[in-house]
Amino acid sequence: MTTSDQSAFGQARAESQSLPSKPDNATLLRLYSLYKQGSEGDVTAERPGGFDFVGAAKYDAWAALKGKSQADAQAEYVALVEKLKGD
Repeated sequence: MTTSDQSAFGQARAESQSLPSKPDNATLLRLYSLYKQGSEGDVTAERPGGFDFVGAAKYDAWAALKGKSQADAQAEYVALVEKLKGD
C-alpha cells in the first residue's frame, strides 16, 4: 500500500461521516465491512451471539470479505464513498 492509497482511505473515512444522505442499512454494512477489512484485514474475533443482531450482521458482512487484500478493500471503500458523495 502506498502512502497516497492510505491517505485516500483516510480521507474517504472522514468523508463517510458527512455524506449528503444516510445510506441504507445494506450500504452501511458494506461501508463497515470494507473499512474493517481495509484497516485490520480478515476478521479474527468470534461471532457475537444472543440478541446482538447488529453485531452479528456486522461480523457476517466483514467475514464475507475474508481473503480480500487490505489494498483492494481500501480501494473499494474509497470508490463507494465517492459514489455516495455524488448521490
